[in-house]
Amino acid sequence: MAGTVRRGGQIAWAGLKLGVAVLRLRRRAPDRLPAYVSATLVGLGTTFVKLGQGLSLRWDLLPALYRNALSQLHSDVPAFPADQARHMVEQAFGAPVDALFASFDDRPLAAASVAQIHPARMHDGRDVVVKITRPGIHAQVQADLRLLRRTMRVAQWLWPPLKRHRPLELVDELGAFLRDEIDMRHEAQNMRRMARVLDTLPGITQPHVVEPYASRDVLVQDRSHGTRLKAAYGTAAAPALARALLDAYVHQLFGAGVFHADPHPGNLFFFGDGRLCLHDFGSIGVLDPASRLALGSMVEAIAADDAEGVLDAAIALGFFPPQVERRSHVREIHLILSEMASRPLAEWSIAEAIWRVARIGQGAGFRLPAHLLSLIRTLFLVENTLRALDPDLDLLGTLSAQAAGIADIADASRPGGNRPLAMRLARTARQLPQIATDLLRQAQLSDGRPAFSVHHHGLTSTQEALARTGNRLALALITLGLYVSGALLSLHSDGPQVFGHMPFLAVVAFTAAGLLSLRLVAAIARSGHL
Repeated sequence: MAGTVRRGGQIAWAGLKLGVAVLRLRRRAPDRLPAYVSATLVGLGTTFVKLGQGLSLRWDLLPALYRNALSQLHSDVPAFPADQARHMVEQAFGAPVDALFASFDDRPLAAASVAQIHPARMHDGRDVVVKITRPGIHAQVQADLRLLRRTMRVAQWLWPPLKRHRPLELVDELGAFLRDEIDMRHEAQNMRRMARVLDTLPGITQPHVVEPYASRDVLVQDRSHGTRLKAAYGTAAAPALARALLDAYVHQLFGAGVFHADPHPGNLFFFGDGRLCLHDFGSIGVLDPASRLALGSMVEAIAADDAEGVLDAAIALGFFPPQVERRSHVREIHLILSEMASRPLAEWSIAEAIWRVARIGQGAGFRLPAHLLSLIRTLFLVENTLRALDPDLDLLGTLSAQAAGIADIADASRPGGNRPLAMRLARTARQLPQIATDLLRQAQLSDGRPAFSVHHHGLTSTQEALARTGNRLALALITLGLYVSGALLSLHSDGPQVFGHMPFLAVVAFTAAGLLSLRLVAAIARSGHL
């Protein structure tokens, strides 16, 4: 109990100091705040370091400076003793280390805040690495998350405007991210799922889980002897690697619908034969068939400068509701595409175009679903890596050339723009069977009766006016009742009296009625309508 109180005090004190620093620096030196936030999280330990890394994925909440600072968070944690590592391996798999491995190196290859990695060799000669979570990390994370929720509740009570940002929802989301990060079974599941996608591609590979050695605390996987992709920057092999990476992600995003969601350079390796190797499968993204169709259509529409098609795809992806004001959104999308088209081809960014489209008309409370954020972040990371490998890469031209292929993979089509009429008609014809199937399914679910959705435009203000009028009528009736009650009570002298002969309860009723009358008059005066 004492430890919990002490830890809670540490979190609250760090939060208070951070709040003071924000108030002090946000005007005088705002560029220093990201580093201060990072240092605060590092000081709070593993849980908050990983929470900061998770928060860096929220492109809809944080400016770029904060995202960059948080994405690079790490804490210098010494390796835990080899006897503890061996004990955890034996506890996870129910056998001595010497029985599990032909050799096990007690010196870790790397030690991080969540886990450390030991090289080993299986009895069949296979080189592997053993990833072991830190002892006690699960209990520490659970306790820290409980304390963080309590701290957020107190912060909301002290500063009510904080509720607009839904901090408790954000804590729950980051908590789920962190629990997945520290559960080796989650990473093993992701690796198996991605293996079914990547093993079919000739130019890319990944380490595999050494079955059945995957538990909550320990994961055994192939050891990769590749070279970090950064070493290929500026070399003759770089353009071919860029093409392999682009082809791999076209397949993942539009064909398989499952993609590696953290392709930063530290997780990308290459072999001498030109193959790429992806590492770190703590985070993968999933696109359902409808989302793949919409994404393929959006890429094709962007390449064709088709603002109407981009809007249709954005609605299908879930960026906007179906009843969106089309004219204004199409105008904004056209401005975005026109501005992007004025840049040099080497600076054209599909990811930036999609992100800017997603933000059209969104206010301060804008928040995208996590799977769409993962998609946009992945697109940015892939583009940045492609630029680093091949600065002269014409990404727009390459995707334009593949637009028909992308549409075939995704079976997507959207009318309009610069595409030939025959192509648009062919794409629309391909959609007709799916449309008919959806209509028949909907009719079946509705006992054979067709279902129609009716959307209205411009009635929001009328609804709000009716709601205000109803509230004022209710307030007027309550006020009238208080006046009547006060008058009736003043006719009787029972109970305590004030001002000589006035019953106390009558004074209370008249006072409450007077205050409500003032509020009603003030509300009517502010509206400007009698």
